[in-house]
Amino acid sequence: MPSGFGDKLVIAISSRALFNLDDSHQVYINQGLAAYAQYQIAHEDEILAPGDAFPLVKKLLRLNERLGGDPRVEVILLSRNSADTGLRVFNSIEHYGLKISRAAFCGGTSPYRYASAFGCHLFLSTEAEDVRQALDHGMAAATLIASRKIEDNEDELRFAFDGDAVLFSDEAEQIYKTQGLSAFTESEKAAAKEPLSGGPFKQFLAALQGLQAEFGDKCPIRTALVTARSAPAHERVIRTLRAWNVRIDESLFLGGLSKGAFLKAYGADVFFDDQKMHCESASEHVATGHVPHGIANRRDV
Repeated sequence: MPSGFGDKLVIAISSRALFNLDDSHQVYINQGLAAYAQYQIAHEDEILAPGDAFPLVKKLLRLNERLGGDPRVEVILLSRNSADTGLRVFNSIEHYGLKISRAAFCGGTSPYRYASAFGCHLFLSTEAEDVRQALDHGMAAATLIASRKIEDNEDELRFAFDGDAVLFSDEAEQIYKTQGLSAFTESEKAAAKEPLSGGPFKQFLAALQGLQAEFGDKCPIRTALVTARSAPAHERVIRTLRAWNVRIDESLFLGGLSKGAFLKAYGADVFFDDQKMHCESASEHVATGHVPHGIANRRDV
């Protein structure tokens, strides 16, 4: 973490996640980079519509107003645009009053490497390959899936996480995928008192809990574990979080039930899962980030 950020919660966001750039992206796909650059410059005074991550970013930045004093949340823009074509993005940031001042414009190359240089706890993008590279370098990252979620006006900020291959390693999921449910259940019962290794979102959850602690009893941030596990595979999860000294506000052990309705009931602002089928179901109800990590996402499987 760069010393200039101290103990801030630092989130990196791509321009296409923050704003709706579908029209200009289609120009790039159909006509190439030069036409895209001309299009963005010609339209740089036209304000972009909010993207899928916009409500989340707005709520994150609002936390600084609630705490007062020095800002405790930093949002950084990471973009494949050049600074020239990215002017439209910064104009839109200013229009919406978002307090985002730091950015990396990478001129068509992947910006993931700057997420680490900025000391980010989380990287959100619509580019799956950028997300994979960030995960490969030990950072929490997710590919945002287009959602039908309508922004609400509640003040609370609610995060939801899958367990295996997201908060935890995929060591247990490997047994499930290769040997089946019975072997997974027996293995988890035998290892119930052995904490799981951390997954890619462990450090983000810890940083989030540190921010929660600053609010005390009236904290506007809530966290939930939403897992396909059920008893008796629940015990190892509970003991793992206890060993990490990490508190989750709500835990849902669904035993394979579809997660979407439960996420809607919880009111998640964003849900992170490694399995595409769960992400597609969840995105019908809440903003969703696919975490392409673990055995479910191995390209050789």
